[in-house]
Amino acid sequence: MIEFNYETNFILNNEEQLTNWVESCIVSNKFKVGEINYIFCDDAYLHKLNVEFLQHDTYTDIISFDNTMGRLISGDIFISIDRVKENSTVFTSSFEDELHRVMIHGVLHYMGYKDKTIEEKEMMRSKEDQCLFMLNN
Repeated sequence: MIEFNYETNFILNNEEQLTNWVESCIVSNKFKVGEINYIFCDDAYLHKLNVEFLQHDTYTDIISFDNTMGRLISGDIFISIDRVKENSTVFTSSFEDELHRVMIHGVLHYMGYKDKTIEEKEMMRSKEDQCLFMLNN
């Protein structure tokens, strides 16, 4: 089950479509959908979590807390709408494209994909692109 929660002045206008998309990405990678909670917030909210739980005094676009068990994908994905807006400008993409990339990025971490090394980042980007293609086609 995928749920969307809002801690800032932002609401998705296509929750059902995005739910179906995330579920399709999970299933296409041979995993099962557990409980995934997306929490959309602002920079201040996510910064506080970053300091409190990860001891990182920086702004970030996403923090994910992984509760995956085996192949059952579950967790809480916190996304800063402020960071997504800024990153869409920096990366010259639309807000929606950047938001969707960040949304699936958290799920891909739950599937075991990492992004610390250059090779891991390339694989993560490839998997993001595959999932984004599923959404847009």
